[in-house]
Amino acid sequence: MIIKQIETYRLSVPLIKPFKTALRTVETAETIIVKVICENGITGFGEAPPTHVITGDSLYSIETTIQNIFKPFLIGKDVRLFEKVFQGLHSLVIGNTSAKAAIDMALYDCLAKSNNLPLYQYLGGYRDSLETDFTVSVNSPEEMGEDALSYVAQGFQVLKIKVGKDCLADDIARITRIRETVGKQVKLRLDANQGWTPKEAVSIIHKLEDLDLNIELIEQPVHRIDIQGLKQVTDHVDTLIMADESVFSEQEAFEVLRTRSADLINIKLMKSGGIYKASIINKIAELCGVECMVGSMIETKLGISAAAHFAASQKNITRYDFDAPLLLAKEVIQGGIKYEGRTITFPDAAGLGITGVEEMISVDL
Repeated sequence: MIIKQIETYRLSVPLIKPFKTALRTVETAETIIVKVICENGITGFGEAPPTHVITGDSLYSIETTIQNIFKPFLIGKDVRLFEKVFQGLHSLVIGNTSAKAAIDMALYDCLAKSNNLPLYQYLGGYRDSLETDFTVSVNSPEEMGEDALSYVAQGFQVLKIKVGKDCLADDIARITRIRETVGKQVKLRLDANQGWTPKEAVSIIHKLEDLDLNIELIEQPVHRIDIQGLKQVTDHVDTLIMADESVFSEQEAFEVLRTRSADLINIKLMKSGGIYKASIINKIAELCGVECMVGSMIETKLGISAAAHFAASQKNITRYDFDAPLLLAKEVIQGGIKYEGRTITFPDAAGLGITGVEEMISVDL
């Protein structure tokens, strides 16, 4: 299965409403779509959204890395020799994890198609369906309460609440309002996106525990490089702490796990550089008795399909944050995973099950 051609396209899709976190506000989802075409006619799809404040990747850097570095290396390679291909891919350039992820998922799409299996089955097939949470972005307590109630009415039983943008009192007001609005049966997760100092994180989490708001977990409370601060928070609160931006590579995962700096790890393909490295991170975590969540950036159903296939394939991945396509104002991806409220199911088709992408724009570099 020899790689014949690699093509990149730009895609832009507006969001239903602006998505606000402690790090950024997004009104339009911009992304790079990749097609890997093999000599036997098999085509694999991949996706890489630019998330400057997290991965450092831009539209231009993703395109340039794929076209000028990965493409010359991959043309003529046999995808079936995937260990050699993926090792080579990750040794070609430092960072650029989003570009690596787009190529990675396209190659895995090809591999699963060549074996006539849905990707989640090719990777292990532990589950055949998932339940995603839904994210409540940062707004006023009143608006966030209304949004949360709307998502619960649509069938979502786990809400991820963005915090860390303003003062601690505002965060407590937002969380309290949402809990009062949705009741006690709905699970609440918080994502501070590095928005607190260690002392602030311990203080606000203790207050949330004293208020009996029943928070399931808190994601990345402190700056990503402050592993000691992350451990300080984990050691001084009862609520589960999840590392997100602190874990891009398997080496960073090992350090967080070795020092017991977090209770859980959030794996994202755009951070790890794709499924190949994400699998290693998950296995290291599993050996340490630490469960993982798989999440995403603001991606279309293409990238989320790849992440969901990976998540469903592994026993140790127990939490899922795959609501990004539901934030978009229109659907431009044909095929892929299917949403029925909070439940995600997989097509019987081989690979990712993607059959086409609308409104792609080819850009000459």
